Amino acid sequence: QVQLVQSGGGLVQPGGSLRLSCAASGFTLDYYAIGWFRQAPGREREGVSWLSKGDGSTYAADSVKGRFTISRDNAKNTVYLQMNSLKPEDTAVYYCAAGRIATMIWGMYNYWGQGTQVTVSS
Repeated sequence: QVQLVQSGGGLVQPGGSLRLSCAASGFTLDYYAIGWFRQAPGREREGVSWLSKGDGSTYAADSVKGRFTISRDNAKNTVYLQMNSLKPEDTAVYYCAAGRIATMIWGMYNYWGQGTQVTVSS
């Protein structure tokens, strides 16, 4: 069965850190580009970061640049989103996705994780 299983969300204080994980089963993540997206209540889904297949180039949205880092562990068939210096406006449900092309267009991805809640609050 092809699926992405997410873990690592939760409640954190402003300025804190979290690491989200996205583990693949049924396929090899190294053959796919990876995207992380988020959706806050009442807002549209927003692209956060992507990691290309092959050369491993990365991109981060301006809102998270310098604070969030996307990475991949091929041995574990897992990708991560390290989130530092978290702000209340980072509060959202976060989704990982796998597809053929690294892009911030969520409709271009083939497989999606189940989503994980991240809440940044004091």
